Amino acid sequence: MTKALLIVFHSKTGNTRKMAEAVMIGTKHPDITGVEVRFVTAQEADAKDLIWADGLILGTPENFGYMSGMMKDFFERTFYEVEGKISPLPFAMFISAENDGTGAELSIERIAKGYPLIKVQPSIINTGELTSATVLKCEELGTSMAAGLEMSLF
Repeated sequence: MTKALLIVFHSKTGNTRKMAEAVMIGTKHPDITGVEVRFVTAQEADAKDLIWADGLILGTPENFGYMSGMMKDFFERTFYEVEGKISPLPFAMFISAENDGTGAELSIERIAKGYPLIKVQPSIINTGELTSATVLKCEELGTSMAAGLEMSLF
C-alpha cells in the first residue's frame, strides 16, 4: 500500500525553499518506491492535504522568534477542518533562522499537540547562511521520513 507524505513549507528569502527542495530530493531515494509525496507551500496547502497524508514535514523561517505568519495561517485554516478526521500524523520540521530557531520550533511543537501530530525526527535548524551540511541533513530527513512511512515504522 502506497503511503502519503506531505511537505508544507513557507519561504520568503529562498533559504527555506532550498531546504524544502533538499527534503523533496531525499524522498526520491531509489530504494523508496511506496511513498507518494506532495510538495506544497503553506499558502496553498489545505485540510484536504492533511487528510490525505500519512506523514508530514513542515518547513518555516523563524520570524520574530516564531514560525512564519504563513505557516501559522496554514495551521489556523486547517485545524477545525481536520479535527477528528486525521489519525495522529508523524511529523518532522526544518527551520531557517537568523536567531537560534528554537522559538519557531517550540511554537510548532505546541500547536502540533492539538492536531495531533507526533514528532518522530529531530528538527533541523539552520542559522545564518545555508550550508551544504544542512542541505545534506535535509535530504537525509526526507529519506528517513519516506522510508519510515514505507516500512510502517511510524
